[in-house]
Amino acid sequence: MSFSNYKNISSVLKEFQVTYTEANFIELVDFSIPNYFREDLEFMMREGVVDNSEYAICENLIYPVLKQVWKNYSASFILWSHQSLNYNENLSGFPEYILAKRSELGKVVFEQPYFLLVEAKQDKFTEGWGQCLAEMVAAQRLNQNSAMVIFGIVSNGDRWQFGKLEGDRFIKNRDFYSIQAIETLFSAINFVFQKCQEQLNSFAIV
Repeated sequence: MSFSNYKNISSVLKEFQVTYTEANFIELVDFSIPNYFREDLEFMMREGVVDNSEYAICENLIYPVLKQVWKNYSASFILWSHQSLNYNENLSGFPEYILAKRSELGKVVFEQPYFLLVEAKQDKFTEGWGQCLAEMVAAQRLNQNSAMVIFGIVSNGDRWQFGKLEGDRFIKNRDFYSIQAIETLFSAINFVFQKCQEQLNSFAIV
């Protein structure tokens, strides 16, 4: 069964025995947004058709934001687009975006995933979170390290929601962030990247 067959969080919680809680765990970590990025985003949102399809949303709104933050962490991670994630027949598919450890063998080798992003197609966040949590469970099992926190984001381009999987506990951040408040959004995403970097450094020492 592919990730998209999970239509809500509840179905994933029951199947994989994960508990659900809500809490604000995101801490805003300052991020300097280049002027050229602001100008390009403002131009696209003013003159372009950025949300007429799921592909347009991914290409015009979601990926540019992720990519801008990823540049600061590219020595440690690769940002994958629509990369296959396959644990077994019930946990397989193609997440929109995956942040994974950069392999010593080269950038084309897929390594441990640290966070995943799912687009909320047609603004269906309930379905988006069902798919995203299933992907997070798959990532956790592929990593074979229950101590590693897996982060997840579900976004429709405008609204960005955050969650994390710690062992058998899923925590959804109560607050969401919007591209309309771009400084806060970037700070929230930068927090996730920073936590991934801290984990990578910690496990490397071990």
